[in-house]
Amino acid sequence: MFSALYYTLMLLLGFAWYKLGQNLLRKGYRDENDERVEGFVGPVGFLVAAGVGCYLLFALLRALFQGQVPCIGKACRMQVYTLAANAGEYWANTFFLAWMVLGLGYALYVTWKIWFRA
Repeated sequence: MFSALYYTLMLLLGFAWYKLGQNLLRKGYRDENDERVEGFVGPVGFLVAAGVGCYLLFALLRALFQGQVPCIGKACRMQVYTLAANAGEYWANTFFLAWMVLGLGYALYVTWKIWFRA
């Protein structure tokens, strides 16, 4: 039951993130208060998010090709979940990595589109 609630909340969070990005893209150059529309991140945040996104993408690809993923979080330091021994934890951490890569990638996409509007 906890897993179903977790994945449902992750999907709802992803939908809210998508709708927020679409609202930013739909606004145009200025919002209703005549202030310039900004993206999710600024220039330094863009570089940091790109770096973190690349690292997480590398970790996701490594997890998919090797069949093992390091545990994400404070409670399980240096623990590695393998697909053969811990399938549930492996897929949960892999899903979390994929979700973070998609979320950061979408934030970078929206920011890029706002910066380089025609």
